[in-house]
Amino acid sequence: MCVGIPMQILSVDGIAARASDGAEEQVIDLSLTGPVAPGEWVLTFLGAAREVISADEAQKITAALNGLRALMAGGSLGDAFADLEQNPPSLPPHLQAAVAQGKTIA
Repeated sequence: MCVGIPMQILSVDGIAARASDGAEEQVIDLSLTGPVAPGEWVLTFLGAAREVISADEAQKITAALNGLRALMAGGSLGDAFADLEQNPPSLPPHLQAAVAQGKTIA
């Protein structure tokens, strides 16, 4: 499984950027995102930025990852997934209609 890590761009040099996740800095590849500016946030996978994200989204992903780290170390999730508790996931309309009709997958 590959986990995306939010990183903030510190500097850019062509298709490479120096970025930080708050704990460490890395050089990442920007080939898939196009131009980004220092201060912007990207979601990285295996040293490559795949998507430009908002600071709010970066904070939510970081909180979830920190919660999972705490859980794996024997702690609790805390409020790591508070955004999901406030807005629980829901089925797309076509699947909700199927459930309402009693349809299931065998």
